[in-house]
Amino acid sequence: MTTRRTVQIRRIYDDPTPHDGTRVLVDRLWPRGVSKTRAHLDEWCKQIAPSTELRRWYGHDPELFDEFARRYRDELTEPERADALAHLRELADQNKLTLLTGTKNTDISEAAVLADAVARLG
Repeated sequence: MTTRRTVQIRRIYDDPTPHDGTRVLVDRLWPRGVSKTRAHLDEWCKQIAPSTELRRWYGHDPELFDEFARRYRDELTEPERADALAHLRELADQNKLTLLTGTKNTDISEAAVLADAVARLG
């Protein structure tokens, strides 16, 4: 029997809840209009974010999400991102993990790809 780590995605603009566990911002750029105090972050893991080139290519176009996810998973094997992914998995092993993003549609964001990658055991 295998279990999955508990990982959820929330917008950084939403108020924190007691059920968030460890809160980690996974965007490379700081979200507009959010103070560091209001964010209630435990960490900002900007090194895990997709490359600028990939982010610009994607532009949050829903039709490109599957290809974006494939390319981003490839980027997650690069040493710096792989180390950051391992760190997020460690955090998720210790507590519920909430990945935060400024993206309007979290279902087609890098946070969605990351949540799946973190939740998988291995």
